[in-house]
Amino acid sequence: MNPSSVRVRLVTPALDGDVRERRFGGGGPFAMRAGEWAGRTLDEVAAEDPEALHAWLTDPDFAPPGGESVTGLVARAGAWLASLEPGAHRVEAADQAFVRAAVVHALDLPVAAFWRLDARPRTAVELSGRAGRWNLRIGTPEGAARN
Repeated sequence: MNPSSVRVRLVTPALDGDVRERRFGGGGPFAMRAGEWAGRTLDEVAAEDPEALHAWLTDPDFAPPGGESVTGLVARAGAWLASLEPGAHRVEAADQAFVRAAVVHALDLPVAAFWRLDARPRTAVELSGRAGRWNLRIGTPEGAARN
């Protein structure tokens, strides 16, 4: 690896029964901040406030009560990537939403592309770059060796 470049490997967790049941996680540095929706299922939020859920799924600037918007998550992922020192090689367990946000930022995609990206469970997404230019390696199995 070039000493001035950065390599990031974001590994998504397995979707066990508990994670599959909870659509909105509790947070952490590599997760979307769901605010009052944390620990609830998509169906529960939809039953209580369908308009808010619809707004969250269609407006990247809408945030759940006490949570963060998709735009905010993309900005936070971008700030984290920008903070990495040259020569850094990081491996982080990251929720699927954070992985999507990091890819949107890294490839300078429109924020609306967030909903068009899937980060499969138990896979790794790799980003490498320097000086604000990122490259993407998609879909490497979690335990696979890198080429």
